[in-house]
Amino acid sequence: MTIGAFLLVLGPLVLMHELGHYLVGRWFGVKADVFSIGFGREVAGWTDRRGTRWKLGMLPLGGYVQFAGDANGASVPDPALADAPPEALKGTFQGAALWQRSLIVLAGPLTNLLAAVAVFAVFNMSYGVPTSAAVVDGFAPNSAAQAAGILKGDRIVAIDGEKVDAFEDVVSHVVLYPGKRIAIEVERAGRQLTVPVTIPAVVSTDRFGNRIERGQIGISSRLSFTPVGPVTAVAKGFDQSVGVVRFMVAGLQQIVVGERSVRELGGPIKIAKYSGESLAMGWPAFVSFAALISINLAFINLLPIPGLDGGHLALYAAEAIRRRPLDARSQEWAFRTGLALVLGLMLFVTLNDIASLPIFGR
Repeated sequence: MTIGAFLLVLGPLVLMHELGHYLVGRWFGVKADVFSIGFGREVAGWTDRRGTRWKLGMLPLGGYVQFAGDANGASVPDPALADAPPEALKGTFQGAALWQRSLIVLAGPLTNLLAAVAVFAVFNMSYGVPTSAAVVDGFAPNSAAQAAGILKGDRIVAIDGEKVDAFEDVVSHVVLYPGKRIAIEVERAGRQLTVPVTIPAVVSTDRFGNRIERGQIGISSRLSFTPVGPVTAVAKGFDQSVGVVRFMVAGLQQIVVGERSVRELGGPIKIAKYSGESLAMGWPAFVSFAALISINLAFINLLPIPGLDGGHLALYAAEAIRRRPLDARSQEWAFRTGLALVLGLMLFVTLNDIASLPIFGR
């Protein structure tokens, strides 16, 4: 079940990502030589009438589109075309205008982001948009907020000087920051008070035995679901997707500066594990998890690392500023460095995944 769920999450998301590249490239008249889901030896495939080889690789951990003019699946330019005349570059990726190449590269992550927005929009239309005012409706046992002097019925209007519009804003200021001391500004009986609260770290275990540590000040708000139409559902889906990205950026920053453990980074084994667990919880949970992974794929691919989509966009930005591309040798070294970073990161998160397995006592 875990393996099947993993393939059911990653396969369609990779397919959508690569289709984004492929379709925009085709729109601009760029020929695709290879469209691959997975890496390594070809398991199955066929060649269409346009000459594109569609194939399934043995290692289903990603995919790529190799356009005409690319030396490999990482879109490294073919050195043989470095001094080719414009006529010889027609139909190749390198022959496309800079803005067209940028859109082709951007299309992959953007497709993943739009897929997540679509999932959230469908949920919003099906169940309504979850809304909860930033009004304290109750307290958890041993609530830090209650101990600090916050009362039931208080409306939270700001945290550390930042305006709070809904209870979700309170969550975003608390969940990722255990141990932090914050100033909560509340409105009570027409008066505004500032209450300092230190966020406790709360450790819990879910039904699958996963240990979860998060900040929690022990307050709750009344939750309701508001029916919405398609336009509002999509707009809220964008907001929800942006909120996920903000959480990811904040968490990554904390890992970089040492405020969170690198053990929280996950790779393919953890994705497979959580895929199986979310499927066991039902299709809504599974589809929600797939939407989160889709946003993760978009975010990771937009990192400015050569070899990833963000690295290509960074090189194109340099090309736009210099008004000419980097020379072939510089691009080759950039892609080699990027490949080393990506492979190193993949090795690290995989070892991190293995070390977190129950057989190692974690």
